[in-house]
Amino acid sequence: MNLRTFNKKSPQLGQRVYIDNTAVVIGNVHFEDDCSVFPMTVIRGDVNCIRIGKGTNIQDGSVLHVNHKDEFNSTGDPLIIGEYVTVGHRAVLHGCTIGNYCLIGINAVVLDKAVIPDFVLIGANCLVPPGKVLESGFLYIGSPAKKIRELTEEEKNNFKVSAEHYMELKDKYL
Repeated sequence: MNLRTFNKKSPQLGQRVYIDNTAVVIGNVHFEDDCSVFPMTVIRGDVNCIRIGKGTNIQDGSVLHVNHKDEFNSTGDPLIIGEYVTVGHRAVLHGCTIGNYCLIGINAVVLDKAVIPDFVLIGANCLVPPGKVLESGFLYIGSPAKKIRELTEEEKNNFKVSAEHYMELKDKYL
């Protein structure tokens, strides 16, 4: 695993965490149990913290980063990701908050101070602009993100099914 200490802070891993050898995890990053990080992903907790919840998977080529504290932003923008979240290939998550049971589509971008509550589907190539707060239980697509429709119960249930699939897959990699 390519785990790097930065500014005396090192990544912390829960149990059964898989991080591909080509991924890079730097600094103040905390993984709960059963997370997975797939090839070519960069997770950089150098100027603020990143927290990744139980059973969450980060797909190939994703970039996760944060904002520093300064005179205009006293806390900076940490990156908080909830439990059983699937982050699609090449997604960019920057200083935002993602709730539990979400799917962030391929090549989606979620920016500073945006809040994605539980049970949200962010479509492929979607852009969630800085500070946007979404509503639980909906599909969002477009650039900027627009609420399209309410999710079905089957779609909501599939968030955990997707996360569990990746938990099984990462166990094979381990």
